[in-house]
Amino acid sequence: MNELKLSLENINPLVLWGSNNEHFEIIKKHFPKLKIVARGSDVKVLGDEAELAAFSLRFVEIIDHVEKFQTISGNDLEHILGATHSASTPGEQVAERPSAAGGEAIVFGPNGIVVKARTANQRKMVESINKNDIIFAIGPAGTGKTYTAVALAVRALKNKEIKRIILTRPAVEAGENLGFLPGDLKEKIDPYLRPLYDALDDMIPAEKLKVYLENRTIEIAPLAFMRGRTLDNCFVILDEAQNSTDMQLKMFLTRMGPTAKFIVTGDVTQIDLPKKQQSGLHTALRILGDIKGIDIIYLTGEDVVRHKLVKNILRAYGDIQ
Repeated sequence: MNELKLSLENINPLVLWGSNNEHFEIIKKHFPKLKIVARGSDVKVLGDEAELAAFSLRFVEIIDHVEKFQTISGNDLEHILGATHSASTPGEQVAERPSAAGGEAIVFGPNGIVVKARTANQRKMVESINKNDIIFAIGPAGTGKTYTAVALAVRALKNKEIKRIILTRPAVEAGENLGFLPGDLKEKIDPYLRPLYDALDDMIPAEKLKVYLENRTIEIAPLAFMRGRTLDNCFVILDEAQNSTDMQLKMFLTRMGPTAKFIVTGDVTQIDLPKKQQSGLHTALRILGDIKGIDIIYLTGEDVVRHKLVKNILRAYGDIQ
């Protein structure tokens, strides 16, 4: 019988093994032929050579995860260990753990959140932003167009490719009257911008996000507040663009400075403008598609990443096929 000794450095054993040793039991379950003994920061594993090799490979991945995120869940462990072989003979190949859906991570968020492009068209967005300065991401609810756009902006900020993120939306009422909402102008407008805050919460630790918002490294504002500005050295996202008029969308696009990136997201099936007012998004998609440096990506029902019922609901309403 062979022996493998490991030492846990810069790792909190409680995080690794879990409360009541639940993580330890998960690991033991996946390696029933090994005897695993953990005392403090020392781990001793006894077993045959092939099993020890497989254990070592997966354990390194587990440690890497804990070091990166300072946490690990039972689901994370099951995912890492899910590709574990049951090799019992030397030389038998160990299956590689499949990458998480969507390929490489766009950004790592707090509490172990890994934001990835999870569908083919979301991956197109990731690839396109490297080649184009303006992207239109068009698709129904739940396709991840806004979430992916925010992730790309946060990645650019973390990589110091830009100095600021600006997120904006038209403050258009969706069946409710803005004037009847309580509070001052900011309090009236914030509910319209809440989806953008929610996305940021998944990608930036709360304290750091608070600082970014206070020093305006990240700015979230209604579309009307963009008038007269030049937006440079920043990543700018216009969300819910279907609720902007021709003049508003033209105004927004012409704010672009020499080193800016713009993403425009919208759902042409959910226009909340007054019936006699045309959506500026329709016009922009018609006249801007052939301009070099502008890309239009259409997301479909295949890109819906919310609850599985969302796709069926959209299909019932005729928004997707």
